[in-house]
Amino acid sequence: MLRLSKLTDYGTVIMTHLARNPGRIYSAADLAAATGVSVPTASKILKTLARQHLLQSLRGANGGYLLARPPEQISMAQVIDAMEGPAGVTECSVAAGLCAQEGLCAIRANWQSINRVIFMALSGVTLADMAQPVMHPVDIGALHAGRAHGSRADIS
Repeated sequence: MLRLSKLTDYGTVIMTHLARNPGRIYSAADLAAATGVSVPTASKILKTLARQHLLQSLRGANGGYLLARPPEQISMAQVIDAMEGPAGVTECSVAAGLCAQEGLCAIRANWQSINRVIFMALSGVTLADMAQPVMHPVDIGALHAGRAHGSRADIS
């Protein structure tokens, strides 16, 4: 299974929160409270993203963090790359010389192709896309079943 690290996952949550109000300056404590991430973890993530030029860090009494560019110009691939470094499905799909089987491997090129497709998909999704609300489908059958049994269905 492909899986991002917990820090990267939290980084995407924080960046998406920032994308919802891109001109606002947030402190680490503000972002921690809004996203449910601990303050030390949020601080670590924010520093990493600022070092990679995805966030701008402002010092002073009214300081904090804000997006370095508009959310439409920051892709999920850039956020993941900033948090994890070059991401790959397998070690050999990122860089040569990391696998002892590399010289004899008949599928390395296939893994590299898969890696490119995943990276292109992540490059096509921006923070602006991530910040959009997602409509959850309503199970009409469950609503009708609830009414049939005389109970009120929760529509929220």
